[in-house]
Amino acid sequence: MSGEALTGLIMLSVLIGAIFIGVPISFTLLFLALTFGYIGIGATVFDLAYFQTIGMMREELLAAVPLFILMGFITEQAGLMERLFTAFRLLLSRMRGALFLVVILTSTVFAMATGIVGAAVTVLGIMASPIMNKTGYDAELSAGAITAGGTLGILIPPSVMLIVMGPVLGVSVADLYAAAFGPGFMLAGIYLAYLMIRANLNPKLGPPVPLEERVHSTGYILKEVFLGVVPLVGLITATLGSILAGLATPTEASGVGAAGAVMLAVAYGKFTFAGLKRALLSTVATSSMVLLLAVTSNVFGSVFARLGTANWITEKLLALQFSPTMMLILILVLIFILGWPFEWPAIILVFLPIFYPVVKAMDIDMIWFGALVAVVLQTAFLSPPVAMSAYYLKQVADSWSLLTIYRGMFQFMMLQVLAIALLVAFPAIATWLPNKLNDAARSRPMSEQHIKIIEQQKKNQQSLEDDDYGVQKKK
Repeated sequence: MSGEALTGLIMLSVLIGAIFIGVPISFTLLFLALTFGYIGIGATVFDLAYFQTIGMMREELLAAVPLFILMGFITEQAGLMERLFTAFRLLLSRMRGALFLVVILTSTVFAMATGIVGAAVTVLGIMASPIMNKTGYDAELSAGAITAGGTLGILIPPSVMLIVMGPVLGVSVADLYAAAFGPGFMLAGIYLAYLMIRANLNPKLGPPVPLEERVHSTGYILKEVFLGVVPLVGLITATLGSILAGLATPTEASGVGAAGAVMLAVAYGKFTFAGLKRALLSTVATSSMVLLLAVTSNVFGSVFARLGTANWITEKLLALQFSPTMMLILILVLIFILGWPFEWPAIILVFLPIFYPVVKAMDIDMIWFGALVAVVLQTAFLSPPVAMSAYYLKQVADSWSLLTIYRGMFQFMMLQVLAIALLVAFPAIATWLPNKLNDAARSRPMSEQHIKIIEQQKKNQQSLEDDDYGVQKKK
């Protein structure tokens, strides 16, 4: 190993140690990159940091991040999730395990309107936990259903994580969105099947809603279902449908989604300027965290690669001479372990670029790999001891101990492992829809808008290459 590569390895080790003791990751990334970069490659590191920052600022796709986050916060504050929950509860009240069904169905539909895990778990906890306790539902199974359902937002589009992952893996965000639907709906189906089997084998785990609490007017039920489901499905269709159909870029669709969320809030009589202010402040805080981390991790990754450490790690992993499947499993296990102490932005932006050359050398489909990484990172939200979903739920469900929540989450983590195994064994679960959409797109002539998008992507790529050449030339 060369001296520069060793410097990069020490830099990575210091980063991991700093995160474990609670140092803020964004500023740590930048400080370590500039410090160790100066030791390894001299003053060139400042030019590299400058060009990488400018290149990241030119990435138009990242403009979708704050808009989709705003869409999620507005739909949450407008009470659309509560309306959806009520609609499903009225419709399914006669069934055993009805509230389990309601939680999973609500979280699945709402995941397509927001990619915010914390908000989804919190709102579900506020709405569902009191009713589940009152009706006599099993506490562990209830906690597991809420936390597992709430984490679907990180996987099912319009997931912000997939927007950030697309440029890292060099694939279209639209393709990643299409690839995430299969695993996302498969997971929701596995959750539902597990909960229904448990509730029917042991009715005490999830009894039907008491007769006196049911609504018996069919007309009223249908009205509530229509008002709770149809407008939200329309918003989802306008955003995700336009992306998958190739009618709009993720950035354009995110603007439509944010505007549509405001319109729904107005239509439901839930729009207030105080609520809008809270949504905007929350959006600024969340998107600033993601985008600042995107810039600093890009600088860190560039320095790490320039020092030669990334190539050294790639060579060592390839020297193991594992089969592509075994190498894929090894990388997924490492990502899962990293998911305990690290938030998903750090894993996507710092560690995924380290594994990317190995995956590419193994000729593994990047769209399939992206879907697998998304499911694994969702699993990390359910795996103790860090498992942020447990803390989100504990904040609003005081009657459930943290141990009870952990036990419930563990059951669903096992279901996640089953889903990952199925996805590894049957890649078509993720690749079928993007392949079909791409085949359909190739069979029809490109619109002027599509041509402009492709030309802009080529210009952005050329700009990044020119910036990198400038750094090399100055060095």
